[in-house]
Amino acid sequence: MFGCLVAGRLVQTAAQQVAEDKFVFMLGTIPFPEGMGGSVYFSYPDSNGMPVWQLLGFVTNGKPSAIFKISGLKSGEGSQHPFGAMNIVQTPSVAQIGISVELLDSLAQQTPVGNAAVSSVDSFTQFTQKMLDNFYNFASSFAVSQAQMTPSPSEMFIPANVVLKWYENFQRRLAQNPLFWKT
Repeated sequence: MFGCLVAGRLVQTAAQQVAEDKFVFMLGTIPFPEGMGGSVYFSYPDSNGMPVWQLLGFVTNGKPSAIFKISGLKSGEGSQHPFGAMNIVQTPSVAQIGISVELLDSLAQQTPVGNAAVSSVDSFTQFTQKMLDNFYNFASSFAVSQAQMTPSPSEMFIPANVVLKWYENFQRRLAQNPLFWKT
């Protein structure tokens, strides 16, 4: 079952079939035919208002959902797509999602745009890595040399190399076992 939800937009419940294997939206109530899957494309108009389609990846009956990162997509850089001849009303500044029903063998040979790859890292690990980076950058922004330090008996100071060592050890342990902190 397949569907698409876009934050801040109502779910479009009426699928518009524009060709035998092309839909403007798939409801998610009908699985793909045997041996078929769907290439997922994202389009945002270029500066001339023309849609620029970019392949994000695919979904199948065996992999019915995926989260694609679109924030890093480059504007105006499209790829080959099956939507060129479609008679869809184009509205400036409207993003579109296209799903092209294709043979599974064909899907396996397609290459999505680099910045849209589905993350192989789980969200907890990704959060932890971002948190570590943020903490290290924040703490490092206060680093001063010993000559710049003003003596203050009521404050404790931690050498920057100690924070860096902790940061590197934590990342190494996280890479070896994302759940190491539970033991």
